[in-house]
Amino acid sequence: MSAAVEIVSFGYLHAEAPTAHLTIDLRHHFRDPHVSPELRYMTAADEPVRNAVLNTAGITDLIDATATAVAAFASGPSAGTVTVADGCAGGRHRAPTFAGALAEKLRADGYQVSVTHRDMHRPVVQR
Repeated sequence: MSAAVEIVSFGYLHAEAPTAHLTIDLRHHFRDPHVSPELRYMTAADEPVRNAVLNTAGITDLIDATATAVAAFASGPSAGTVTVADGCAGGRHRAPTFAGALAEKLRADGYQVSVTHRDMHRPVVQR
């Protein structure tokens, strides 16, 4: 039986981070596609956004490190579903892209993964 993992992407500008075993804050260390006018109104459902995020230096290392941390939680003596929350400013670009890539890696490692994008559907935050 494989461990279950729940991944929730979110935007800090909409509400508090959800309760999770691991909370990954993508706001300050990874370039925000929001700053590019051609990407601003797109979401992680759009390939140009996913490419911009996944080609950011360090992001694949963070995905790998997060997967390692999930494995540590999942191997604990009272392991149940492991919850990972990952957030960016608006929840439309970096967080859902990261969540999707992490889910893909964890599924390849044999985990049962569910993904929720809490804020990806919300309007662009004007800032």
